[in-house]
Amino acid sequence: MSGYIKTMRDLESASYGLTGGAGNALLKSQAVVGGLGTAHDAGTSLLTGLTGTADLYNVLYGQKVWSMLNQEVNALSMVAKRPYTSSGWRVLKSRPQGGSGSSFSVTSGGAAGSTSPDPAIIGGVAENASLGGTGFEALAPEYDKLFVSPKTVAHLFEFTELGIELAAIDDGVGDIRAIIREDMGKHHAESQNKMLLMPFENYGADAGDTSTPDDDLTVNYTSLLKIVSSSDEIAAMAAADMIGGGTTESAMGEEMRNIFGKDRNTAGNGYLDAVVNFGSSYAAGDARLLTLSLLNSVIREVRENGGNTKVMLTGYDTVQAIGDLLQSQERFMDRREIVPTHNGVRGVSGAEVGFRVATYYDIPIIPCKDMTKTGLGSNKLSDILLLDTDHLWLAVMKPTQYFEDGITNGNPFGVGKLGNQGMYRTIGETCCSFFKGQAKITNLKSA
Repeated sequence: MSGYIKTMRDLESASYGLTGGAGNALLKSQAVVGGLGTAHDAGTSLLTGLTGTADLYNVLYGQKVWSMLNQEVNALSMVAKRPYTSSGWRVLKSRPQGGSGSSFSVTSGGAAGSTSPDPAIIGGVAENASLGGTGFEALAPEYDKLFVSPKTVAHLFEFTELGIELAAIDDGVGDIRAIIREDMGKHHAESQNKMLLMPFENYGADAGDTSTPDDDLTVNYTSLLKIVSSSDEIAAMAAADMIGGGTTESAMGEEMRNIFGKDRNTAGNGYLDAVVNFGSSYAAGDARLLTLSLLNSVIREVRENGGNTKVMLTGYDTVQAIGDLLQSQERFMDRREIVPTHNGVRGVSGAEVGFRVATYYDIPIIPCKDMTKTGLGSNKLSDILLLDTDHLWLAVMKPTQYFEDGITNGNPFGVGKLGNQGMYRTIGETCCSFFKGQAKITNLKSA
């Protein structure tokens, strides 16, 4: 009976339209297709000329491409996005009197304009007091200027003309451009997420190199771990040989100490220090167990500074550790629906679409697979970032855009190849206008 399948040869012929006994030996000889049990990887891809993507064209595996990777971008998704409207901003670094600490400082006998004035001269004046007289002197707050430089994040990829055409016939993946474009878009976002969670010590000089920091990181977004840091943390890292090969923090180079054009080590720049709880030191053996008391004390300190923690970022291991601590006390993490917003605009009440996350003291806990584990020794736990996102944001100069040109657009000369090139590009930078409202718990270990 005509068309009846008796052998694997008949099945292949029916599947690929090869009738009359012609077979598909020509295609097999070029490693384009193969029979059952035969490798279908041509070694060198028809898509990019590189190994690794040749399996996108074959005759057995269908058009669906299943991801084997965790490509979540929780940190990038969580950080508020604002238009890049200026390259700097002014900050209030000290009160007109009373200092720059979280509390208003007064000391008996202190001068009116000092950081700790006498309690009797902080505003109350005598009847008909003379302007500029004792206890009624002119005062002025102290300001400073911070600046940022936008960073360009881009990923380039390409596919050949032959790869585009072959993928659309037989049992290829179909529109190869759409598939590669989707996966490269995920990679573009995941790379930005990794930049935001880059370990802070990576900005310092490597062990054995006591003078040169990793300048390559200056082209990335500034890491949240660098923003939420302090001069004390840098000194502790240097003392524990985590950076600089045993040198002092002064030898780390400006990329380790500087944030938005200011040096954290400079006198009077304490306003650049976030709340960082790393224990007594980073020395081996000084890592601490996570406790609810430790977590509560940092939340309290942030509130005393005037901050209002909106979200906690940490790793999946630390989320589990917090859950275990609460369960041992017969307490449980609450659940809260988080509704993504855009520039503060929310959906209509009752019609929101969001997702539910664990909370602690009504603060959402967002897990991040790329969260660093700062410290020495084994059994380390992921750091915890407590962020006030009213004062921490990603300033976007150019939102993510996709560009493509090449032979399918009638312009092979533009890319210089018989194929197409695509590119994702985003321009922006992370910014912070209130450091003492941000906090980090680090140097943690599991029980």
